[in-house]
Amino acid sequence: MSEMRKLGAAALIASTLLFGVSAGLASSWTGDRASPIYGVELPEGYRDWKLISVAQENGRNNDIRAIVGNDIAARAFRDGTRPFPDGAIIVRLAWRYESSARNDKVFPAPQSFVAGAPTNVQVSVKNTKRYAATGGWGYGQFEDGRPNPDRTLAQSCFACHQKLEALDPGTDMVFTAYSR
Repeated sequence: MSEMRKLGAAALIASTLLFGVSAGLASSWTGDRASPIYGVELPEGYRDWKLISVAQENGRNNDIRAIVGNDIAARAFRDGTRPFPDGAIIVRLAWRYESSARNDKVFPAPQSFVAGAPTNVQVSVKNTKRYAATGGWGYGQFEDGRPNPDRTLAQSCFACHQKLEALDPGTDMVFTAYSR
């Protein structure tokens, strides 16, 4: 083999390895930001989105929640548009539901409850082509700004939302109603 061919082969091998390592690092970096299965990421600026509703869940979760939406989701909620249009993103923020001893000192009886420690943020993204197998929705759950890597947890999102649609058709598998 000529010296030029050896150099060319070595360069090809080196560039292939470099590309492979770069692609691997890039995919692992994306994986650090995206939920398993659906690849949903925590949307930038979601804490400034429009409030859709609030909710409380007792029992095992014992949390209070704020449900916010991007402009597309907020408009669909206000107008009652179902199914939601592609591009709608709904974010549910949850905190421990805690009584407030400080606030109760002001009131005549214990009655004040507040948001305690954050538990998680759940994100639903509407894209009928990308998520055709799950009714057009992709899901992700995040703790401390990082996606929960549990694939079973990610799969359970669709399972619950699908049950809702069977129970109450026309909701487009969305639990929240717009609070006026």
